[in-house]
Amino acid sequence: MNIPMLDLKAEYELLRGEVEPAVLAALAACQYIGGPNVKAFEQESAAYAGAKHAISCASGTDALLIALRAIGLDPGDEVITTPFTFVATASTVVMCGAAPVFVDIDPKTFNLDLAQVEAAITPRTKAVVPVHLFGQPVDLDALRAICDRHGLKLIEDAAQSFGADIHGRMCGSIGDIGCTSFYPSKNLSAFGDGGLILTNDDALAAELRVLASHGSRVRYHHHVLGYNSRLDEIQAVILRIKLRRLDDFNARRRAIADFYNRLLDGLVETPFEDGIGRHVFHQYTILSDRRDAIQKALTEAGIACAVYYPVPLHQQEMFAASHGQVKLPVTERTAQRCLSLPISPMLKDEQVERIADTIRQALT
Repeated sequence: MNIPMLDLKAEYELLRGEVEPAVLAALAACQYIGGPNVKAFEQESAAYAGAKHAISCASGTDALLIALRAIGLDPGDEVITTPFTFVATASTVVMCGAAPVFVDIDPKTFNLDLAQVEAAITPRTKAVVPVHLFGQPVDLDALRAICDRHGLKLIEDAAQSFGADIHGRMCGSIGDIGCTSFYPSKNLSAFGDGGLILTNDDALAAELRVLASHGSRVRYHHHVLGYNSRLDEIQAVILRIKLRRLDDFNARRRAIADFYNRLLDGLVETPFEDGIGRHVFHQYTILSDRRDAIQKALTEAGIACAVYYPVPLHQQEMFAASHGQVKLPVTERTAQRCLSLPISPMLKDEQVERIADTIRQALT
């Protein structure tokens, strides 16, 4: 049988008995926008993350865009971030009229190289947006110190790391603002789309809510240009149910990663954990000079795999005018060698063994 990257069907069957009656109850209540489940989910997710405020929105992209607007980016401002991530991390900076500044990544963790972050700071730098890539926390204590020295805002892109922590402090709750996504592939995922913004700052929380609701503080009075960005009641129902299982699902992801590590030792470069925090393996990503051969063998065997990310952001067409001459060798080399394997919480040990056997055969 084929092995998908993420077995959403098996997950749905596991949750069906809880999800279906809860969704039907929400439909019958007819409070589809800003209903009680949205409010409850914001409270429960804030409590889970250890944040004072949680503001739900329509997507992880909206979460980033609204967060960047809330810190008051102006045209000409610069935001330092990673080139090895999904485009929304940088495109939202451009949407605010500012400029992304890409710095290279650490070759082991794939996260921002903090030494290069500090070297890239200029008088125009307004913020740093680290991505806890594939679920591995960035060293936020060190990055916070850099930001504080230079008076910069720290906005966490925690779209791939909900449930990861640094010594008990949840990713997304440590910076000035944290942003996450509930896209169906995420560790905490909806049956559609959704996003969340976390902060411990009362003033920022108030501004974030205004921006997410058409720039309005009082109904039909609009103070700034805002957005129509809302999490709907049905997705909130589902997320409340899945939030209660998040730690168990993340523990299973870690167990699968450990099994992969043992089976693939000596065959490929397996994910490196730096001990800064608890990795939650949104993706299990290997490195190999024979990446294409492995990918071909897995595909032919009916096993899903994916390259995240084949084209780094500084090499994307949309950034060609501003970054066409930029060279980031670690990022570029990583993009040529990386491959992500299935790591659904529903993945069975025998499936992990089959995946590892296929890789072993491809390399011998």
